[in-house]
Amino acid sequence: MGRDRSGWFEPGVHGYAERVRRHAELELVELPAAKGALPPVDARRHEAEALLGKVRPDSWLVALDERGTLLDSVELARLVATARDAGRELVFCIGGDEGLDSSVRERAWKVVALSRMTLPHRLARLVLMEQLYRAFSLLRGEPYHK
Repeated sequence: MGRDRSGWFEPGVHGYAERVRRHAELELVELPAAKGALPPVDARRHEAEALLGKVRPDSWLVALDERGTLLDSVELARLVATARDAGRELVFCIGGDEGLDSSVRERAWKVVALSRMTLPHRLARLVLMEQLYRAFSLLRGEPYHK
């Protein structure tokens, strides 16, 4: 949800995206953040409708939320391998400034935390992309510090 207006994170996101594309099909989708001075609950609901409208019914949705399960890099690689081996599209979602609506967490195959700390969604996106690149590197047996 939302764009990186600072310009700090986008180069890193796209750099890791190119690396991930060497191993898997990848599409980065940015949806607009809720507009106006909506109360947080309404902003989350509006963004959830847009997000869930983009997820195919048979896709495995991974919601990133600080209340989710903490995974290390090897466990994330196993999660990616499980989806790959099942022939499933894996969709990771990061909420906007107000976080994720409960409907997204309920629809999710897994709810995963990148950290117990609250991260700005733009930074979370960069961390996710680096960890996905690391996951594919680990799955291919390439040297990448665990």
